[in-house]
Amino acid sequence: MEMVQELIPLAKEIMTQKPNRKLVKLYVLGSVLAFFGVVLILVETVCSPFTASSRLREEEAAVAELRAARERQALRTQTQPEKGKQHEAALCSRALSKRQQGS
Repeated sequence: MEMVQELIPLAKEIMTQKPNRKLVKLYVLGSVLAFFGVVLILVETVCSPFTASSRLREEEAAVAELRAARERQALRTQTQPEKGKQHEAALCSRALSKRQQGS
């Protein structure tokens, strides 16, 4: 409210001084930009609860995907050592058979 009460005397003073057109255009442009800024802030404030809930849902979905990926990775790492042990056993048996044949 104080801003509006200060703007009215300012506008009266500007009009009594007979400003040139460029100055009036500059004041009008500044006022229009300020008005649009206020409108955008009001719209953002009104819509923020809706966007916050959608962000939470998106974050929960991302966390669920990460957990699933980690579980899949854990399963892969558990099965890979078993395959590696089988592969090592095969190599070891081949090496032993080669040694027997060589001696």
